[in-house]
Amino acid sequence: MAHTVEPAKPRGDEEAVAPASDETAPRRRRNPTPYLLITPALILLAVVLLWPIVQMVWYSLTSFTTRNLLPNQPGPEWNGFAHYQQLLTDPTFWTILRNTVVVCVLMVGITMVLGTLVGLLLHKMPKWFAGFVSIGMMLAWATPALSASLVFRWLFLPERGLVNVVLDRMPDWLVGSGWLEYNWFLEPGSLFSVLIMVIVWQSFPFVAVSVLAGLKSIPNELYEAARMDGASAWKAFWNVTFPMLRPLFALLLVLQIIWDLRVFTQLYILANSFQNQDVYLLSYYIYQQGFSASPANYGMGSAIAVVMTVMILGVTAYYLRIMIRQGETR
Repeated sequence: MAHTVEPAKPRGDEEAVAPASDETAPRRRRNPTPYLLITPALILLAVVLLWPIVQMVWYSLTSFTTRNLLPNQPGPEWNGFAHYQQLLTDPTFWTILRNTVVVCVLMVGITMVLGTLVGLLLHKMPKWFAGFVSIGMMLAWATPALSASLVFRWLFLPERGLVNVVLDRMPDWLVGSGWLEYNWFLEPGSLFSVLIMVIVWQSFPFVAVSVLAGLKSIPNELYEAARMDGASAWKAFWNVTFPMLRPLFALLLVLQIIWDLRVFTQLYILANSFQNQDVYLLSYYIYQQGFSASPANYGMGSAIAVVMTVMILGVTAYYLRIMIRQGETR
């Protein structure tokens, strides 16, 4: 009959000591040195970034004009949300907001589609050719906004602009007549069309090169498996390329929205004046109210700037929310 042998119990002096629980363990003291090192940078960022935003919000709640800058004049008076109430009841503001959203959607949509198609095309080309074309496109992207706007304005000038001359020499049954004297910068439709051309011409190279760089990181085995399964080019893009580059597309989309909402220089050069409110965008309206009006109304200009800032922050917050949900912020 087998006997079970009980394990020997440790003696009193050999009893195992239980590990200390988290509650009884001494807490580690945090070293304040890293926080002290980044404090100057945080202070600098607060002064450079946060203080102008605080000033902008404060000005939007006051009746701050150029008269308050004169000597022996009282400071701006507090008027609460009067500027915002005026904006919400002003049909001109809603028209400008609608134009801003529509033009921004067109610019962002065309830029993203064209940049993606060019990036896919360059990925199929030899490396030397893709590199040569990429350098040429980045030259357009690096061109100053002022220079690009002047070039496009010269191209579309009445009577002597290249576009008007070419259209005037084409058959009337194809493009119509009277193009030589046509002014592209008077009506909102034609002016915004030229503006979209300028923005897309300068913006799509960045998207194309970014997509090209992202495509280089996708394993070729995934495309070979898709081809073996009989997937078309569109299905391969939708089931392989797009899921792999979704964070990149989301980032490019948000950046384009932020950049295109703030377009000012190109519209300022093309419009050449502040007489026609039909061609205003929010950025243009801020400048007109805050600097060009007589007298300049800094309070109203700041209120419009706050509205545009909230729109940009809303887009950014939505992007971060999507990235956090997908676990792509780590």
